[in-house]
Amino acid sequence: MQPKTGERPSLWPGLLGIAGVAVYLIVFLMIESQVGVAVLLVGGAAAVVLAARFGALERMRTSFAGREGSMDIAVPAAVLALVLVFHQDHFTLLLVATVMIFMTASLGLTVQFGFAGVLNFAGAAFLGIGCYTAAVLTKNTGLSHLLVILAGGVMAALIGGLLLYPVLRTRGHYSAVITIAFTLLFKTFLEVNDALGGPQGLRVDGLNLFGWAFNDNIALTETVELSFYTNYVLASLVLVCLGFAFLRRLDRSWIGLNMDAVRLDETASACFGYNISRWQITAFTVGNFLIGMAGALYAMMLGFIAPTNFTFGDSLILVSIVLLGGIGNPWGIAVATTIVIVLPEKLQMIQEYRFLLYAAMVILILLFRPRGLLPRPLRAYFPGWQPK
Repeated sequence: MQPKTGERPSLWPGLLGIAGVAVYLIVFLMIESQVGVAVLLVGGAAAVVLAARFGALERMRTSFAGREGSMDIAVPAAVLALVLVFHQDHFTLLLVATVMIFMTASLGLTVQFGFAGVLNFAGAAFLGIGCYTAAVLTKNTGLSHLLVILAGGVMAALIGGLLLYPVLRTRGHYSAVITIAFTLLFKTFLEVNDALGGPQGLRVDGLNLFGWAFNDNIALTETVELSFYTNYVLASLVLVCLGFAFLRRLDRSWIGLNMDAVRLDETASACFGYNISRWQITAFTVGNFLIGMAGALYAMMLGFIAPTNFTFGDSLILVSIVLLGGIGNPWGIAVATTIVIVLPEKLQMIQEYRFLLYAAMVILILLFRPRGLLPRPLRAYFPGWQPK
């Protein structure tokens, strides 16, 4: 039944859709059998196809039109439901936190790829800069760990400035090659630098905010404890929510409008007086700042980092997330990150071939669905506004 003209669609289809996805993820994460995982994957794909065929997906999408606040509450609530179900499962909570940290890093690439059209295949290197910044500062200084996370972002943005000149002086695949070369050089630099642990890597102190040690289990009662990874899930949830809010406001601002103009047609933008370099530098710097903050939190959660964590293959993971989700759409990033991070962990048979899977995924997406699973919608400066 279609809503009458001027009547707002019901919110229930969207809420039921989010609840259904949360239940599906809970069951998917609980299943250990490889056959069971495969059956769930096939069933989930069939459910999506049927929902699209009968218009359920469109009803879910329109139910949140003009109600972004409701979706902003419903999605974190679904994450908290996951935490409650797996409150003592270290591995699952680590996986959930990793998904949200990679989501934050991918949001940084979204600013670069999706908003300004700046290519960056060095995402893992900037993630590593944030990680090593956290390792050095937690080991050698008494700086607040909240400031350490911010410092990880600042350091990634500053070092990214070294790439700005060659990136801005080239176009297309040439600038992509420059960022790939930076990733390779960064890994080599880490391996030969004994001050940064060399090939053995560095130990990183756990996050501690205002006396709250994140590496300690949370004792609710004498018999009930929450896994210490619950702390990191909550911290990564806060970080990704801030990233989402920032990207949404950036997209609707005059800065986002200028970046869009540069991405769509640099020549036409220059003819109308746009400073192309200014907006590309802004996007590159802001994106690397988000990636660096994600890296700092990631390092403190892992407790140990090494150069092998930041290879070009890891950059390919971030690129495949952005392409799969839909360039420029933050909600697409959320879906794609869950698929790319969780799927290889649950399907152990493809664990050793995951980089082959990512490469194949990038090729298939570019060939058959270049706009991604959730293409970027038309920009909405005034959510909920309808012409009369």
